[in-house]
Amino acid sequence: MIKAPLSEIMEKEILNCKEKYPKRALLIINPVSGKKLVIRYIPDIIRRLMDSGYLVTTAVTSCRGEATEIAAQLGADYDLVCCTGGDGTLNEVISGLASSDTEVALGYIPCGSTNDFAASHGLSIDIPTAAANIAEKEVRQLDIGCFEDSFFSYVAAFGAFSWLSYTTDQNMKNMLGHTAYILDAIKDVYKIKPIHLKLAADGIDYEGDYIFGAVCNSTSIAGTITLPPDIVDTDDGKLEVILIKMPKTIFELDMVIRCILSQDYSCPLIDFFQAEHIEITNPHGLEWALDGECKVAYDKVHINVKRSFLKLKG
Repeated sequence: MIKAPLSEIMEKEILNCKEKYPKRALLIINPVSGKKLVIRYIPDIIRRLMDSGYLVTTAVTSCRGEATEIAAQLGADYDLVCCTGGDGTLNEVISGLASSDTEVALGYIPCGSTNDFAASHGLSIDIPTAAANIAEKEVRQLDIGCFEDSFFSYVAAFGAFSWLSYTTDQNMKNMLGHTAYILDAIKDVYKIKPIHLKLAADGIDYEGDYIFGAVCNSTSIAGTITLPPDIVDTDDGKLEVILIKMPKTIFELDMVIRCILSQDYSCPLIDFFQAEHIEITNPHGLEWALDGECKVAYDKVHINVKRSFLKLKG
């Protein structure tokens, strides 16, 4: 019996492999997010993607910002970019894709402490289920926000509570989850100060003393504020804006809290509207949080929509 040359055998195996795995996926892993549980599920995630025809390349991040670099430099070479981590990791990956203008399907396996993006878009926080959904479900298009030269997937915020996601201790978030944010808010309640702001949204001017403001494309903000799902459309080319005015009495503060909890945004102390283009004149040094992770300061900010850029799979 004459055996085929080794080169022919290898060539055939390579051809079979390409036929079995015709698509390529890049899996970006944040190993420290949430309760660090994702590591034990990595083989299962890879197997589920392979069963759907993806040959998977993995990249493990070691520092903040690395996911952005990986997505920007490598994303265009793949049919699917998938990431595991919290909303901050997702923001980094989206920022990398958007900054390089790479339109590719994106899968997100939420493993953070609050998972606002997952809550707003109906993504499972069960890791195997999330992986299966990415492998099996179709792509849906979503808007993202452009914040000067940065990007956000669901919110840009300032003022009270907007800093919580990135100042709350990671170990505390891992142990207590959402409760950690509440405890941190109570501890830092002295930070709540009025901010005088001027804002122009699609030609309409707003001005006042606010304790909180957010430009968002989500029904959930920081795990504490929810917006009506019948109003928020994440692919309509518009962003939702919520501005909470400074309460002058304890009764006004109570009214604001009650209205927020009941999703009643007719409160006279709350400005709530939608816009495509927003220009904000900040007091000097005002800090913003993008998707709860990054903080930046500008004297004037331009915010607009990158329509249907995000091709979410899951």
